[in-house]
Amino acid sequence: MDSRTKRRLSAAELDALARRALGAGVTASAELTDGFANAVWRLSLDDGREVVLKLAPPPELDQLSYERDLLRMEAAAIGLAAAAGVPVAGLLRAGFDDPVLGGDYLMLAALDGVSWNACKDALPPGCGDDLRRELGRHLARLNGVTGEVFGYPHAGITGATWREAFLAMARALVRDTERYPTPLPRPAGEILAVFEAAAPALDEVTTPRLVHFDVWVGNVFLDLRGTPRIQALIDHERAFWGDPLAEFVTPTIFGELREDDPLLAGYREVTPLELTPSALTRLDLYRAYLSLILLVENGPRQYPEEEYAGLRDAAFSSLAEVLDRLVRASLGTSMDIAG
Repeated sequence: MDSRTKRRLSAAELDALARRALGAGVTASAELTDGFANAVWRLSLDDGREVVLKLAPPPELDQLSYERDLLRMEAAAIGLAAAAGVPVAGLLRAGFDDPVLGGDYLMLAALDGVSWNACKDALPPGCGDDLRRELGRHLARLNGVTGEVFGYPHAGITGATWREAFLAMARALVRDTERYPTPLPRPAGEILAVFEAAAPALDEVTTPRLVHFDVWVGNVFLDLRGTPRIQALIDHERAFWGDPLAEFVTPTIFGELREDDPLLAGYREVTPLELTPSALTRLDLYRAYLSLILLVENGPRQYPEEEYAGLRDAAFSSLAEVLDRLVRASLGTSMDIAG
């Protein structure tokens, strides 16, 4: 999707950057347009390598609060995921504050697979369930990586507890609506109050764990040689340190996590996970948070209306539904305490 945050580079600029980063020139280039924020190109180099360049928006461009230094978080997450046995695209070079272009970039080894989103309708019957089960195992390994602090360290939005960090994340996003007025199903302050009322459920999370938080089918690459399997998880830029349960939001986006979902079964092959009433409340908090992101991020990005309308409407409806459910759950808890 086109976005105001995507930088444009000429062929000469791409060649010069590749020579500085990898010591090889560019013989062919193609912009990849599936992403939403960073500009991405596939480059053919004169030494025979195929690489992918991700370029952050210009440093002077205003973005959402959590989006500060996203590619630095992605570079860190790729290394941690690979060490945990999660398939990723190899990181060849991370350039921060590049002196010529300004801003950050990543050079990644190009994948020879296909995004799940691009081939999902052509997969053999039953293959989708097998892939979701495999994805669940990969996510459990990723979430097994632990950190020192909750939240977004690169953006300076953190907390000593998960409740403190998540509410800081939510407050930062609500403040962003002051800079980027956004149609919402409830006033921003009321949304934050709903989050705060449900926040005691977050106290069950005591260890910061790596969460990708953007595992939709467009960010899962498949190897289709023989039986389809997952080749790599990509686009770790939205990653944070928090509750592994948040990982289930994007693979079930605008829907529900069912007990019979193969994704959950695969996850449980690696580590236990129980969907208690408190866990479902936490999951709703994360669904609301993601929907809020999808609505507010149009402010700095300015998506084309015809491409964004469907996503915006789905996020608005989902946010309204989840907030209503959180309010009902909070009222039920209050009545139980009173009784």
